Amino acid sequence: MLPCAVIGWDMSAALALGDALGVPPLAMAELLPVIEAVMVAKINEQMERPDG
Repeated sequence: MLPCAVIGWDMSAALALGDALGVPPLAMAELLPVIEAVMVAKINEQMERPDG
């Protein structure tokens, strides 16, 4: 994380969470990068708003 922006997730933590929840590793490998990209973009958009 930068002072005014999110640049990505802690993938080790995300993978550990998925493992703890029983998500298959192949599903995590396919889905986490896509989910991360969308979430980072949306969080940064929200942070840029004056009411964010």
